[in-house]
Amino acid sequence: MINMQSLKQAMQLTSLAVWSETIDDDLNKAISERDHGDEKKWQPALEALPDIKSTRVDMTHGAIEIYGDLPLDHQQKHELQEKLEAFIPWRKGPFNIHGIHIDTEWRSDLKWERLKHAISDLHGRVVLDVGCGSGYHGWRMAEAGAKLVVGIDPGRLFYYQYQVVKHFLKPQSYPFFMLPMGIQHVPANLQAFDTVFSMGILYHRKSPLDHLSELKGCLKPGGELVLETIIVDGEEGYSLVPEGRYSKMRNVWFIPTIATLTAWMKRTGYKNIRLIHESVTTTDEQRATHWMRFESLSDFLDPDDPTKTVEGYPAPKRAVIVANS
Repeated sequence: MINMQSLKQAMQLTSLAVWSETIDDDLNKAISERDHGDEKKWQPALEALPDIKSTRVDMTHGAIEIYGDLPLDHQQKHELQEKLEAFIPWRKGPFNIHGIHIDTEWRSDLKWERLKHAISDLHGRVVLDVGCGSGYHGWRMAEAGAKLVVGIDPGRLFYYQYQVVKHFLKPQSYPFFMLPMGIQHVPANLQAFDTVFSMGILYHRKSPLDHLSELKGCLKPGGELVLETIIVDGEEGYSLVPEGRYSKMRNVWFIPTIATLTAWMKRTGYKNIRLIHESVTTTDEQRATHWMRFESLSDFLDPDDPTKTVEGYPAPKRAVIVANS
């Protein structure tokens, strides 16, 4: 299912050569720790995808758009849509595959637009995307000229969605590989990546300082971290610790202020820390769609006061921080 030979060959030509020697064992351990019964339907659905040659890929309008020489007829589009719906819910995107627009829950392109001009040029860089979801940002990083992008996320459905997009990109080739694993399966203190992205992960970690240290251990000396996370307003030293759920999410542990997050990053050895964007998340960016039919942001907010979550906490506000190791 995973073409490890191609990945290892690519790694051996970069600063990831050392990891290529152990990555099979690291991946096998990750897979053994997290089974998912729905793989019994996702794998046949992946194998049943039609072979449609792509001749053009366009990422200039937000969605990752994949086209062939000729548009599909009505019956072909209907059949393709049914096959793509087998991988619902689609949370990160959007994608347009041969005329089928996958309107994902998150407009991940908006996040990319906020940060792409504020980070270092990715051309020729070796990049790690932690918690990469279905791989939307990984394709954008590769398209931006990265030499090699490795995305990691333990969510097994995300991995299949990545494989769906990769299937339709053929014969186009991008140096982006996704692995169904977490950061704990990346060798400690690898110091091999030029750029590391961690977007929407920090508040899910029981120990945010440990996560920041793990990210720093992945970076080459002087490498760049791009960190996106939920924050709250307040002074240095304050961090919201939700009692129970936050915005209906169970696994939210710490939501810091900008000043507190900056202090955490200094404490874990980061330098040149700078805030490049902050904004309140809106229902234009996160919402339920045909392709994600469960509750979304509008259901997580107080219906009488959208500045608060249903639990009474400040509504999600996100910041992007860039720093160097």
